[in-house]
Amino acid sequence: MSILNDLINLNLTDTTNKIIAEYIWIGGSGMDLRSKARTMPGPVTDHSELPLWNYDGSSTNQAPGDDSEVILRPQAIFKDPFRRGNNILVMCDTYTPAGYPIPTNKRFNAAKIFTHPDVVAEVPWFGIEQEYTLLQKDVRCPLGWPVGGFPGPQGPYYCGVGADKSFGRDIVDAHYKACLYAGINISGINGEVMPAQWEFQVGPATGISAGDQVWVARYILERITEIAGVVLSFDPKPIPGDWNGAGAHTNYSTKSMRSDGGIHEIKKAIEKLGYRHKDHIAAYGEGNERRLTGRHETADIHKFSWGVANRGASIRVGRDTEKEGKGYFEDRRPASNMDPYVVTSMIAETTILWKP
Repeated sequence: MSILNDLINLNLTDTTNKIIAEYIWIGGSGMDLRSKARTMPGPVTDHSELPLWNYDGSSTNQAPGDDSEVILRPQAIFKDPFRRGNNILVMCDTYTPAGYPIPTNKRFNAAKIFTHPDVVAEVPWFGIEQEYTLLQKDVRCPLGWPVGGFPGPQGPYYCGVGADKSFGRDIVDAHYKACLYAGINISGINGEVMPAQWEFQVGPATGISAGDQVWVARYILERITEIAGVVLSFDPKPIPGDWNGAGAHTNYSTKSMRSDGGIHEIKKAIEKLGYRHKDHIAAYGEGNERRLTGRHETADIHKFSWGVANRGASIRVGRDTEKEGKGYFEDRRPASNMDPYVVTSMIAETTILWKP
């Protein structure tokens, strides 16, 4: 194993200018991440320097077997925390050979929204709180839970410390540092209310980059849990009963909201979100009805509400924002398995472009 580790950690810059580019894309389920690697002749500083590539879409439920080629188009690059050196991770989106986005390419429509002049002028910022659950590999029981049983009730686990309260911290810290190394603007981590449930935050990030960064952060976490022999779950309610679900609370502001008097723009935006509540819920993640019950720090999925410092509302406005009369708000409805391209662009579209 020591020889294997030595080979994995070889520094390529000692012998060659060539680098490895790991192309990443989203598979047919909308949540499964796929990747494969190729050699490039030298260091890459921008995604535009990378060639298009292709893969077998019939093996990812994204194309028929008799016309299976799907094209990968590089959109963003990050430093590779696994291979290090000049090697890179490449976030791609997916197209037909004729150049049309395939149905699972949600980035394409998001990019159209984020390049609209009215949206560009508002410089939308996002901060996404990605919750997830770590599961034991063979029994699919949360990490640290007794097999076939339950730990003590919720209370001591949120931001808890100790072997009987915190499960998987080594994975969480490894992910935190790997994201910082990669160039992702990860702003923090914490243990969540349910044991073996954690959260990382990405942001502030502007426009389409929020989606790119969350997807690559998810990829890095998948790779780390793979190494650790732990299963990563983004299920919004992995354990039924009196246990918190997992969300992806999305914090949002525009230039107008961050300016003096911005609280009035915040209230206008919230009103628009209320009008389109059903549309947003439909796009905010599969299985979200199991999470948004009006209990466990959630609002009822069928009712739109907002409030200051209210974690039981659809939209929460922070005390600091209320006091300063400007700032941001938090959309607490998105599920942990939401697509950040869909959620961020839809919030921007509703609050900036949509007319009631």
